[in-house]
Amino acid sequence: MINEDKYCLGCGVKLQDSNMLMDGYTVDLNYDLCSRCFKLKNYGEYATTTKNNDEYIEILKSINETKDLVLYVVDVLNIEKDITMIRNYISNRIILVVTKRDVLPLSVSDEKIKEYFSKLGLEYQDIILISSNKNYNLDELFHMIKVNKSSKNVYVVGHTNVGKSALINKIVTNYTEEKHELTVSSLPSTTLNKVVIEISEDLNIIDTPGLVDSGNICNTVDPVELKRIHPKKEIKPRTYQVSEDQSLIIDKYARIDYLEGDRNSLTFFISNDLDLDRVGINNDRLINELSGRELEVGVHQDIVINGLGFIKVVDSCKVKVYVDKDVEVFTRDSLI
Repeated sequence: MINEDKYCLGCGVKLQDSNMLMDGYTVDLNYDLCSRCFKLKNYGEYATTTKNNDEYIEILKSINETKDLVLYVVDVLNIEKDITMIRNYISNRIILVVTKRDVLPLSVSDEKIKEYFSKLGLEYQDIILISSNKNYNLDELFHMIKVNKSSKNVYVVGHTNVGKSALINKIVTNYTEEKHELTVSSLPSTTLNKVVIEISEDLNIIDTPGLVDSGNICNTVDPVELKRIHPKKEIKPRTYQVSEDQSLIIDKYARIDYLEGDRNSLTFFISNDLDLDRVGINNDRLINELSGRELEVGVHQDIVINGLGFIKVVDSCKVKVYVDKDVEVFTRDSLI
């Protein structure tokens, strides 16, 4: 049966004890966590869900029916190709929260990153860079919330794995006496429904499911690999001078063949745990395992491999990027 009055404190889904293959299953309806969240929290075991983006979009549309403040959370290392798409579903006032500031080099100023976001076309009330891991700018964000909220409810939205639950857990830790934590994981689709957390008498933070980005590399690798792909500390950029007929290989996940252009500078902003090798373009490493696509790269642009990081390119060139066929690759103006 489904417990109509009780939701999992980890992911927000209704608890039920009738079908172990469906979301919300628990062996005992008196438990606070579904079996999925219990295993993820205590053993690091992850199970896929039956949810899809259509259900998540309906939740976003329900937020649009309110006038409540929204925190739109974006991962600074994996910025969506079009962050304005959130406006297809909600017209609420937005504070743009850029997470994982601690993984980018400290030599890059916050103001430079804010300036970059100001050019992307998203209308927002304010913007702030934070690190939940380092407790960076959390007090300033909390002040922004109190100043800008229009009711006691404030929603947190964004794609999967951008750090929403980690942010909310830090808010709970910093500003309440509660012990409740959301299920936090590096895996997609961890939160399955809206989860309401009472911070004070006049503030509820409401977590929402993340929109699943079908082009993210997170969907193509196992949990152990994800731990290597996602940086846990400040990235050490790696720069290579490359010319035609050279290739750069990012571990077992991607390959970049330099096809046309003058001698060029490529700087990789990826996890320090990933290997990076330069080989001759005739080397056949990864070519048979991955799907290749050609890109024209402009002056001072980034090559973005969705979920893996980005490569800053100084001069225009043509490259061929090999990556899993389901992983999105695109160019953009340089972030740094």
